[in-house]
Amino acid sequence: MSKIDTLWYTRCPVPTPLGIAAQQGWIEDEFKADGIKVTTLQDVTDPTLRDSHYDHTLDFSFRQGGNIPAIWARSGGRETRVVGLTWTDEAQIILSKPDSGIKTVADLKGKRLGVLVNPQIKVDFWRATTVRAYAAALKAHGLSESDVTLVNLERTDAHVSGTRGWQRQDPKEARDVQALLNGEVDVIFNKGSRGVETADAIGAHIVYDLVKNPDLNVRVNNGSPRTLTVDKRLLDEHPDYVVRILKRVLQAGRWAATHQREAVEYVAKETHSTPEAVTRAYGNNVGTHLQTDLEDSSISALADFTQFLFEHDFLQGNFDVRAWIDPRPLAQAKRELEQEAARSQPASATL
Repeated sequence: MSKIDTLWYTRCPVPTPLGIAAQQGWIEDEFKADGIKVTTLQDVTDPTLRDSHYDHTLDFSFRQGGNIPAIWARSGGRETRVVGLTWTDEAQIILSKPDSGIKTVADLKGKRLGVLVNPQIKVDFWRATTVRAYAAALKAHGLSESDVTLVNLERTDAHVSGTRGWQRQDPKEARDVQALLNGEVDVIFNKGSRGVETADAIGAHIVYDLVKNPDLNVRVNNGSPRTLTVDKRLLDEHPDYVVRILKRVLQAGRWAATHQREAVEYVAKETHSTPEAVTRAYGNNVGTHLQTDLEDSSISALADFTQFLFEHDFLQGNFDVRAWIDPRPLAQAKRELEQEAARSQPASATL
């Protein structure tokens, strides 16, 4: 067993209980007495280290965010384990120009659908997210991918999600927005609070928002569910550390559920958006949707999504999603929190 002096973690600029715990300093505080430094990849400049946000190559690390990089890393043989899932529905919107005549998904037949591509990163999660959204929307309305033309639009900015290098961009300057406005494509896709802000900035018509579909297998995408993964070495050698991390993440979710206004503000800071955009994209009660679990419905949707990614050549290989999940640390974390809560009850409360 290796002695640890540093734990690494990373998260995406999206709503996660890990993000809230990190903003409040709970993860660092948890291991301070052990003399273990907790370092986020958001604070490093070494590109090799930062790449672990995508490929999870760092030992003794954990990650919560979009599931596509986590799935991609596991498909390539990286030994990680899913120890928690957070399903926070978010706006997944297909946008058209108001005067285009494209008002519904049925109007997409024969149209050009813009897909941002980014060759600068190891796994093009945004391309995969966009293709999935289009495919799910089309299928839900009796159409298929063969009914449309996907147009790749290479992005020209140096966007690196999940790192300090992420910069807020004027929506009108984005490559896909420009392509929509100048007629290169008929529709584009965006999501979350930044997607809502983009729609507002250009006065776009929302053709369809997948979040309104009641079927999880339609809504599942990079952001739902968000995976909490750890490298297998950390789990094997220090399972107690993983449990302690999970306890803090669970506490963050519970805190958010009872502090709705503050939770919205935290999410706005995390997503580089306004509180108004956060509530429109994730709902007024976003704080109640930052829980961590391993619900079978979420696991099934994640497995369905992984199969989609494999069939569309986004992965390095296929694998068993259920075998990727280790429920033991989360179960232990919940037990310990229940025991701690029981011990903290006044004696009179137990009579």
